[in-house]
This record gives sequence, structure tokens and C-alpha cells, in this order.
Amino acid sequence: MSSNLHRNNNGAQRGSAKFDRPLKSRVPPPQGSRRSSTPARNGDAVPGRVRVAVRLRPRNAEEMMADADFADCVELQPELKRLKLRRNNWDSDTYEFDEVLTEFASQKRVYEVVAKPVVESVLDGYNGTVMAYGQTGTGKTFTLGQLGEGDTSDRGIMVRSMEDIFANLSPDTDSVTVSYLQLYMETLQDLLNPANDNIPIVEDPKTGDVSLPGATVVEVRDQQYFLELLRVGEAHRVAANTKLNTESSRSHAILMVHIRRSVMESEDIVSSENGDASHLIKPPKPLVRKSKLVVVDLAGSERIHKSGSEGHMLEEAKYINLSLSSLGKCINALAENNAHVPFRDSKLTRMLRDSFGGTARTSLIVTIGPSPRHRGETSSTILFGQRAMKVENMLKIKEEFDYKSLSRSLEVQLDKLIAENERQQKGFEDEVEKINFEAQCRIAEVERNFADALEKERLKCQMEYMELVKELEQKLVLNQDKHDCNGFVVDRGEEPAASSEDKIAEVKVLLETESNRRKAAEEELEYLKNQLEKYTYSEAGGGDLEIIKLRNILEDEANQKKKLEEEIIILRSQILQLNFEADQMRRCLESGGFGNTFSATDSSMTQVRHSQFKDTGNGQKSSVATLFEQVGLQKILSLLESDDANVRIHAVKVVANLAAEEANQKRIVEAGGLTSLLMLLRRYEDETVRRVAAGAIANLAMNEANQELIISEGGVTLLSMTASDAEDPQTLRMVAGAIANLCGNDKILMKLRSQGGIKALLGIVRCGHPDVLSQVARGIANFAKCESRASNQGIKSGRSFLIEDGALPWIVQNANNEAAPIKRHIELALCHLAQHEVNAKDMISGGALWELVRISRDCSREDIRSLARRTLGSISTFKSELRRLRIDY
Repeated sequence: MSSNLHRNNNGAQRGSAKFDRPLKSRVPPPQGSRRSSTPARNGDAVPGRVRVAVRLRPRNAEEMMADADFADCVELQPELKRLKLRRNNWDSDTYEFDEVLTEFASQKRVYEVVAKPVVESVLDGYNGTVMAYGQTGTGKTFTLGQLGEGDTSDRGIMVRSMEDIFANLSPDTDSVTVSYLQLYMETLQDLLNPANDNIPIVEDPKTGDVSLPGATVVEVRDQQYFLELLRVGEAHRVAANTKLNTESSRSHAILMVHIRRSVMESEDIVSSENGDASHLIKPPKPLVRKSKLVVVDLAGSERIHKSGSEGHMLEEAKYINLSLSSLGKCINALAENNAHVPFRDSKLTRMLRDSFGGTARTSLIVTIGPSPRHRGETSSTILFGQRAMKVENMLKIKEEFDYKSLSRSLEVQLDKLIAENERQQKGFEDEVEKINFEAQCRIAEVERNFADALEKERLKCQMEYMELVKELEQKLVLNQDKHDCNGFVVDRGEEPAASSEDKIAEVKVLLETESNRRKAAEEELEYLKNQLEKYTYSEAGGGDLEIIKLRNILEDEANQKKKLEEEIIILRSQILQLNFEADQMRRCLESGGFGNTFSATDSSMTQVRHSQFKDTGNGQKSSVATLFEQVGLQKILSLLESDDANVRIHAVKVVANLAAEEANQKRIVEAGGLTSLLMLLRRYEDETVRRVAAGAIANLAMNEANQELIISEGGVTLLSMTASDAEDPQTLRMVAGAIANLCGNDKILMKLRSQGGIKALLGIVRCGHPDVLSQVARGIANFAKCESRASNQGIKSGRSFLIEDGALPWIVQNANNEAAPIKRHIELALCHLAQHEVNAKDMISGGALWELVRISRDCSREDIRSLARRTLGSISTFKSELRRLRIDY
């Protein structure tokens, strides 16, 4: 009667509720490929019954001897997915499950029928749970947690699940984190960090999600690292030797795998009025799906008189049976649709709240033994599985828009467009500059030809004029001689007077003729000027107005320059006078008074000026500030273009001192000081001017707002040219300091490198001076840090620019430099370069791996030493090389 009752109930259960399949029929992807999935909305829910499989353990040696005369109490019919539990030789109870696994079932088959559907659902964005329940010694830990180190076919569900997960995730966009815990005597402990032995359980009152905020979370990148974590966790798990099992687990083990996947939302096609939808396609959006896989290896239920537990083991058994009893009550309440489910009776049921009656897809495997001696425990296990099959979960996908990924991709596109725009603008400016240069050359050539023609005409007219004057003088002398001779002739009467008047009239005619010829020459000159203007207009292609404007601008600039030179002369005289009076006052102070040095009038004048410069004795800084207040920033900057070398040197020193104060930097840049300093680097070869100008630029480069302006005005190119030409260590130190300040800005790395900043730093190392090398090392460390940050954010990919530009040999060579600043910066640069797998091979071949190992052991700074150790432990290429060389780190 009982047998029939069980048969009818189980048959109805099997016929009415089948294990629901995932949303889409899937074809297993090829090994190493990424799974493709269709996005779903968070509000959608799919029903999913708890799927239960039963697995029979084969007889062990003890059972073969003790039960040799007895038949197995369990009979399996796997083809019918049915199990019979014998009461005696003529009566048995029949039960049906979703899967029935015989003692010969392989680990692979167990995984495929029990856990693989759950893993596939987890990869699609659902939460999933795989749990093993059964009497102690029936093979739960073997089914779930076997590592398969000796025989790969023995791998359990934990290992095989992670293999499937890694095979279907993309390492570039997806991530996997793992936590491994044990529930021991109602205390939640961390198996990856045993010191963390009291982890709280937090429930979200809105969603019901369970989280463990104190648990250790480790990001896993490959299967080997996951196996190492499992070994660590198993070593810390509590186990004991009982009569039923030599290695009986005394705690519940919980493996939690959190998966974060990036997927693209399917394209939505919007139909138009005429039904044509080919041109109305909404672009896909990036989504993030967060799912969780929980694998629970429950401690085995046991009866004290059979297990022989005593003392502390007896207390452990009480807590195990108490938690399993609470789990059974929750299953019963869910199976019977009770209004209240006692999840809060134990920590185990609180953690599994989402697995039974929640939103996770759950598979349960119950393990039993064949021995008739444990028929009661086997019957209890089977009934637990039967009740669990009645529990219904509502599966939900948890997803959200990946705004960070979308923003990052848009930023990359924006940077590309900005760079392209800058290149086009630079090309346009170069073309305009070329056209202006050609126009200026043509204007200069026309003006030169005009000047030559004018000079030739002037010389010709002058020669003709001189010839005419000479001829007139000769005629005048001849006429005078004739007049003198005629004074002695009496007989001719009035003829001499008439002859003189004729000569005078002739001279007047000649003079008038000469005036007319000169007037004609001037008219011809005016005609030539008009012809020159017409020629200039035709040569310039209609650009006469532009040329006239340029000439007017040049004339205005010449007038302005003349005025500024006059002001400079006045300022220089005032400065010399003030310096003289300051020296006089200093001498008076040293001698004890003013009385013997100045007259009353001079003393009053000196006191007035002394009140204006009373802080002169405080040093150059006070003098520069006073000069800045009295003279004005524009006049000081205008002195930078003075023809007098001494004035120019003093002016650039004043600007450099002003730039050292952060309050003055903005005003200097707004007044055009940065452009003037860059012009000094470009025009003058004086070593003092270049050194002080580079120092002033280095001071301005400390302000992030000025760094992009320095880049846009070609400052790095000018600094690079100065670095290649200079030999003075102080000049090279200033140039290296300016470039090092620019290397600390993430936004300008590409432009800094394209304008030769990195190659300029590497060229400066030829100096060998420790102060210069310290600035070079600082710049390389800043660049490596910003570049590493850009790679982590997805803005940059590929090898480091420092490696491509040949900086690695010098970095390795100076990693152990005697100078502490150089060594510290180089060590930091090496750690940042090593954080990315793409640089690993170059660093190994270049000898940087040995320096990283040394830094992880001997570095004086704890933060750098820890960073080196973490890097060596996280980069797989480094770990493989260290294992090959048998080096511990």
C-alpha cells in the first residue's frame, strides 16, 4: 500500500513539473570562444523547478566484507530515471528523479546532467546553485570538490564549472571573482583568509539578495590560479576521522563565483509608415550582466551511535544536524506552499535563501550508499530530494547599462577627432605660413629691384647734372676771359655789353633746360613707381590690400618698438639709480647712520625711494616683487625682446622668479609671457638666456592648466631642441624638469611623445650629472604611471611608449643607482611598466625581471616593495618564467 502511494505521488510529480530549460536553445560554443547571448529585461521572470539527481556510491572494501551475505538495499533503473528502495525481499518503495546516476557514472556525466545547465544559465545572467546532500561518506566532496590532480577524469563539479566559465568569457571585457567559505558550528569562516572567522550575512530588504561583505574576494584570470585557491581552501577546511568516513567534513563548504559580463543589447528595428524598416535601426547599447554561481558541499548527516563521535566531534555533529534539520524544514515549507518559511533558523538557510524559492536556478544532487545497514539514512536522503523537487524558483536576469564602457569608447572617439582636428589645423597653419613666407619673399625681391632701379636712375641723373654744371662752369670761365679781354678794345664800342647779355640769357636758357630735364626725370621716376606698384599687384595675385596691411602693421610695430626702447632706457636708468642708492643706504647702515654720507636734500629723496624699496635687503625675491608692482608685467615682458643682451638676461631672470610663485603664473600666461619665453628658446643661443627661460617654463609647467598650452604652442619641440644643443648641466636640468612636469598629465601623453619629449629625456642622460639624471628618472616614472593608468582605463593598448622609444635599457641600468632619488623613481617606473602583460616579454629579455625580483625583496619603501610582489604574482608570463628558473619571490 505504501509502495503504491509513493509510486503514485512521484509519478504525478514527474508528469506535472519538468525541469525547465534555459530561455534559448543553445549550441555549445567552440573551445575558447565567447558565448553570445540575447539581452533580457530585469523585470522578466522564468519559472524553474529545483532539479534533483541521485547518485549511488559503489561499495567500499568494508561493505564488501560486512554485507557480503546481503543484497544492496537500492536498485536503480537509470533508463526510467527511477529508484527502488527495498524494505525486504518482497516489498520496496519506488521513487522518480530528474536523473538517476549509477555507481559507474563518470564525473563528466555527473557534471553534464547536474551542473552544466546551471552554469549555462549563470553565463546567460541568472544566479545558479549546485548543492550536494547526503549521509557522511557517500561521496559529496568527491562529486563537487575533487581536484583531479592525479587523474583528470576525477575532476569534480567545482573544477569543471570554472573550466566552462573561462572558456566562454572574454578576458578583455569580462571578470570572475571567487570567495571560498565554510560554515562551522554556526560560524561563517573565510577559507582563503582563516583570520577572518566571523563573517556577517546581510540581506537586502528590497530584493532579498544575500551578500557577505566581509568575505575575501579574489579575481581569477585562469584555471591554474583557481586550483591554487581551492588547495588553500581545502587545507583550511575542518575534517575528522569517524567510523563512517576517515576524512569526514565537519563543516559546510560554500564556493561563490561572481561573474560580470559585458554584452550588447540586440538592435531594435523601428518600422516606418510605409513599412520600410531598413533605415530605422536603433544602435545596440552596452549592458553589464552580473550573476552568481554558488556550489555548496554540505557536511554529511550522521547518527552518533554509528559515527562514534565524542567530545568536540559530538558538538560538531550537533551543529551539522541542526543546520541540516533547518534546511529540511525550509524545504518542507516551500514544498507545501506554507506562508512562513523559517529561513532565519540557521545561517545555512539564510545563505541559501535565493537557492530555494528565490530567483536562482538550482540543481541538487543527493548521494546515497548501497549498504542495507544505513537504509534509514538512505531513505531520509531520498525523501529530502523528493521534497526539494516540489520547490519552484522564479529566475531573473540582473543587468544594467554599462555606462562606463560607453563613456570610455566615446572618449576615445573624441580624442581621435580632436587629434585629427589638431593635425588639420596644424597643416592649415603651415600652409598659411608658407604662403606668407612666399609673399614676403616676393615683396622683398620687388622692393630690392625697385631700389636698384631707383639707385641707378638717381646716379644717372646726378652724373648728368654734374656734367651740365661742369659745362656751365667752363662756359662761364670762358665768358669771363672774353670779357676781360674786351675791356682793352676801344674800337668795338657797345659790343662787349651785348655779348655779356647774350651769355647771361644763354645761361638762363641752359638753367631752364636743366630744370625741365630734372622735372622730366622726376615725372619718369613717378611713372616707374606706378609701374612698380602695378607689377607688385600682378605678382601678388590681388593681395595688395594684405601687403598694405602688413606694411602698416610693421610700421606700427616699428613705432611701438621705438617707444618701448625709449621706455627701456628710462627704466634702466631708474634701476641703476635705485641700485646705486640701495648700495649707498646699505653702506650707511653698516657704518651706523646717514649723517655723514648724504646732505639734507639727498637724504629726503633717498628716504622716499627707500620707503618704496624697504624690503630690498630681504633678497632678490623682494626686489623682483617691487619691480613687478612698480614697472608692470607688460613692460617687464617687453624687455625680453630688447636688443641689449644684459637687459634681456635680467628681464628673463625677473620673469623666472615671478613664475616660481603660483599666484603669478596665471597672470604671466595671460599676458603672453609663455609665448615670449618660448620665443627666447627659439631665437637666442645665449646659454644664460636659454637656461633661465627653461627654468621659467619648468615653473609654469607645474600648473596643470598651463601644460596643455605649452604642448599646443610647440613647447616640447623647443625644449627638445634646447636639450640636443645644450651642454651645460644646469640648462639640461631645467629642461629635464620641465619635461618631467609635463609627463605627469594623463591627457597630453600622446602629444608629448609625438613632439619628441621621451626621446629628449633619453638624450639628456648623456650629461651624467646626478641632478640631471634625477629629473630624467622623475619624468620617466611620471610617464609610466600615467601610461599604466590609461591602459587600465582602456584608453591605451599595446606596448609601452617607453619600451618602444628605447628607454628600457637605461631604466634597467639605473634601477640600482647609488643616488636615492634616481633609484626610487626608476623602481617605481619598473613596477608600473610590469603591471601589463603586453610588456612582460620585453622586460624579461631586457633583464627587468631580475630587478623586479630584487625590488620585491630589498626595496627600502614598503609600498613599492608590495607593488612589485603583487605584479610578479599577477602577470602569468612572469610567473611562468620564475617557475622555469625556480625562483621564489
